[in-house]
Amino acid sequence: MNKTKYILKREYISRVKKKSFLLMTILGPFLFAALIAAPAWFATMEDSETKQIAVVDSSGIFDYTKVLKESITLNSQRFHTELAKDSKDLPFIGKDMKKFNEVLHIIANNRDSLLGKNLELGFVSEARKIKSNNDLPNQPFDSLAEKYARLLPLVVERLQKTKGRIQNTTSTRFHYKDFDYSTSKKAITAGDYYAVVFIPSNVLSSLKVQTYAKKSLSMGVRSHIENAIEREIENQKLRNAGIDQETLENMKTNISIASIKVTEDGEEKETRPEIAMIIGYVAGFLIYISVFMFGSQVMRGVIEEKTSRIVEVILSSVKPRQLLMGKVLGVGLVGLTQYLIWIILTAVLSALAFTFLIPSDVGQLQQQASEFMGAGGMQNVTPMVENNMGEIQEILLSIANVNWPLIIGSFLFFFIGGYMLYAALFAAVGSAVDNESDTQQFMAPITIPLVLALFVMINTINNPESMLTYWFSIIPFTSPIVMLVRIPFGVPIFDLVLSATLLVATFLAMIWLAARIYKTGILMYGSKVSYKELWKWIKMGD
Repeated sequence: MNKTKYILKREYISRVKKKSFLLMTILGPFLFAALIAAPAWFATMEDSETKQIAVVDSSGIFDYTKVLKESITLNSQRFHTELAKDSKDLPFIGKDMKKFNEVLHIIANNRDSLLGKNLELGFVSEARKIKSNNDLPNQPFDSLAEKYARLLPLVVERLQKTKGRIQNTTSTRFHYKDFDYSTSKKAITAGDYYAVVFIPSNVLSSLKVQTYAKKSLSMGVRSHIENAIEREIENQKLRNAGIDQETLENMKTNISIASIKVTEDGEEKETRPEIAMIIGYVAGFLIYISVFMFGSQVMRGVIEEKTSRIVEVILSSVKPRQLLMGKVLGVGLVGLTQYLIWIILTAVLSALAFTFLIPSDVGQLQQQASEFMGAGGMQNVTPMVENNMGEIQEILLSIANVNWPLIIGSFLFFFIGGYMLYAALFAAVGSAVDNESDTQQFMAPITIPLVLALFVMINTINNPESMLTYWFSIIPFTSPIVMLVRIPFGVPIFDLVLSATLLVATFLAMIWLAARIYKTGILMYGSKVSYKELWKWIKMGD
């Protein structure tokens, strides 16, 4: 045992002094955080170019420009009719009214949030030009012009409520155009528009929309267009059935379910299944990666010593079993050291993040929002702030209610047990071959249980109480991964003890088995070893 200690010390010190170990130990938590944050960051950078897309709507569901222009023309005709009725000796202003309508139609083509106001101002401005050009008296002209000008924002508001719209995004702008096929093709070829969306007049029955572009539309843009059109067609059908949008909105209901866990002592604690899912997934996946990573280090170390013939010198002073145990324990201690440092660094970084990034109370968050938006907007912002802060507090409370000592302790135990079990097998494989390329024939019995455990882990997240999950959390070859996913959801003490006991017994048996292979294989050179040969080595006595 004393010699095993020296081998362990040598393996441990030689590995922790490596620059790769120091870098990964210090940068590990930051790299994990970067892996989580990187997808969101890349999503914001993936498309910096704004795509201009033309929409040709023959159905009138989205593009109300045609209906708006007809309403503008009708409004102008009524203005002209009433003006002729109330004014004596009104000169012929037909040409002026035609130009008047053309200007308003141009304004109607620009659909934005100020469309109604722009039409009102445009109506008054063009009406004054007609009055000036024809020397008309102020009254009743001005009062009639203001009367009919005020109707246009109401018309726009009504159309906006009854007509849909494909919303613009940060990278996509939609423009409603009255194109035919040949014109749209020219616009795409000339680069005026990235794509053209054709919505046919019978879209309610055909449920088909066509897009034309030089390149295939991205999945994001295509899904955005599909969802917008589907949603508006549904709304149109509801309106046709006599159900307005307000009634539909009132029917929508959001239920918030609070998950309360009752302990054996009768104490109630609020939990969140999604937090248990995240903790279990991360813990199980770390065990999966660790077993492969550190087990492979043991295997490569054995192969290097065997091929360089250093092992022959070492075995002149120690027994093969002592060398195997020292190597396995040394690499395992390196992994344990790394994880302990990661846990401490993660705890410190998390505490700093909560301290500096999350306000301690709702009042502080409201004060920050008030400084940013101004006091005038806070009446609408306050409820939203309180709801969001309440959600954050619930999440933090659920995280605080997690049994962290049990999870961390279980993680370290199952990491050690799973590592010892598989590292012994990796060492046995390394001793049986002359180079790393020959290990593939013996890797299947090692990798298959780990891959199966990974698949069961995914099933466990959705159903932690299934029989499949139960048995895979008890079987020693899969329990280090699957049991860690079960623990955050709550595991009976008997199941935990049974799983741990079987794991300890199995890794002791695997070390005994691996030692019998190791003591023979470590000195075998130049021959291809089969499973039959391995079985002979196992049956050999001491």
